[in-house]
Amino acid sequence: MPKGYIIATIRAHDMDGMMRFAEASAPVVAEFGGRVLVRDLSPEVREGDRQGMSIVVEFDDVETARRFYDSQGYTDAKAIRQAAADTDLRIVEGL
Repeated sequence: MPKGYIIATIRAHDMDGMMRFAEASAPVVAEFGGRVLVRDLSPEVREGDRQGMSIVVEFDDVETARRFYDSQGYTDAKAIRQAAADTDLRIVEGL
């Protein structure tokens, strides 16, 4: 079964808020078996104009990634992130 991934570009305007988000979201990622594969605060942008940190989280499958995203624990953490940053986020299925 293909892995599921959450891919996010985050443009933070409140780094203290982002630290609170990281603390709140980490246990929820672990609860759903997620593994943070990429956390780059200043990725090298080669195409496009989206600046911001890049995050990639891997889950066992795309359905688990969806359940994580829709969970109450992540909903609570997401509210912290939404107050601290603008985010582009996708759930994708691996090959």
